[in-house]
Amino acid sequence: MLRFNILASVVPLAVAAVFARCEFAGSPRPCIEISGASLQIAALSWQAERHVSFTRDARRATVRVEITDAAEAADFSVIDDVDSSETGACQSDAPPQLVAISTSPSGDEPVIYLSRHGPADYRIFVHSKSFSARDAAALIVGARGSPHRLKAASLRVFEPTMLH
Repeated sequence: MLRFNILASVVPLAVAAVFARCEFAGSPRPCIEISGASLQIAALSWQAERHVSFTRDARRATVRVEITDAAEAADFSVIDDVDSSETGACQSDAPPQLVAISTSPSGDEPVIYLSRHGPADYRIFVHSKSFSARDAAALIVGARGSPHRLKAASLRVFEPTMLH
């Protein structure tokens, strides 16, 4: 009877471990490599070093990302026509930096407005079976951050006067 009780308590733990393993290693998450460093969409938000969020209100955005219809017009393109991901496509010597898409933004993280037209800080082209436009926008903004906008400045020119 004791063996049955031990078996009954171990089996649910083993099943939970198998499901947890599938959750973490189930499908590959979108990943890019930039300058030898790789960035990947995090499975769990608390694992990520970088966070981004999205808004439907252009006025709340800190970064505007336009989805283009031509790869030539994009700053960042994702094109894959293969059924399986290429092994080692996003490998680097260091572990990937994780980017999470937050549902509620904090004050210091980029807020992305994703659209098909209008002014944009970044332009992306996505034709992929494994990446969505949101994934691509989150990774490029996670990699580069919010662009620093130049503010218009007025310059006053002072002419030297001759003192006698």
